Amino acid sequence: MTGFASSSREDPAGTLLLEVRGVNHRYLELQFRLPDALRLHEPLLRELFTHTLKRGKVDCRAEWHPRESQSTTLIPHTQTLEQLQRAASIVQEVFTDATPLSVVDILRWPGVLPQLTTSLPNATLVTQLAEEVLQSLQSTRQREGQKLGQFLVDQVRQMKQVIAPLGPKIPALVKAYQAKLTHRLRDALGTEEEARVLQEVTLWASKIDVAEELTRLEVHLDEVSRVVKQGGQSGKRLDFLMQELHREANTLGSKAVSSELAQASLELKLLIEQMREQVQNLE
Repeated sequence: MTGFASSSREDPAGTLLLEVRGVNHRYLELQFRLPDALRLHEPLLRELFTHTLKRGKVDCRAEWHPRESQSTTLIPHTQTLEQLQRAASIVQEVFTDATPLSVVDILRWPGVLPQLTTSLPNATLVTQLAEEVLQSLQSTRQREGQKLGQFLVDQVRQMKQVIAPLGPKIPALVKAYQAKLTHRLRDALGTEEEARVLQEVTLWASKIDVAEELTRLEVHLDEVSRVVKQGGQSGKRLDFLMQELHREANTLGSKAVSSELAQASLELKLLIEQMREQVQNLE
């Protein structure tokens, strides 16, 4: 599910900012954009995110701002400069055509400038801020999950409306198909093959009876409603139920002996596909 959260925290060393964006994705895919000061903590962040999140494409961006007082002033070391000047003079006396050192050359010389020291964020600060941001992200995702749950409930209601009129019509549809098939077989085999005609008609009648498929569809839809109402991490369970619903809707279509059953199968598969697209984003 989609979501966004950001927060910042300070400690004596500096200020840490974390920004997290999540979009729908069937699996968990993490991407961290961290400054050099935070590279050391990427395994820690990855562990925290993996423990909290199960699905989604998540992008985490971080900024680290050390306190100004922690930065070293760029004042060249006088003693090193004097040593470099004496060395350059000696070289110049021996090699009169040598090019004098430029200011840039001097500043690049090892030991001329003090080494910059930047304070790094500690693991406690990183952990506390990551947990805070993840909690905020989860709250956003939970609100979206509630809306998605209502969508699934509405889809279940529509599917039941498609199924409800079919059950009472099945016996009449099977009987009409039996009569039609009996007439065709008698024309093809003749009256002397009556026993075989009855055998074939009975066999085909059992193959086109979709009462069991309708019952299983109802059972699976009730289970979807129960899982949605129960809440929690239900993505995998609902994903499995979508597969079962699609299987029964397909069977209903393959057994259809009327345009009404065929149309119902198409409507059900469309509704199921809409549900499946959303269910894949649930944890």
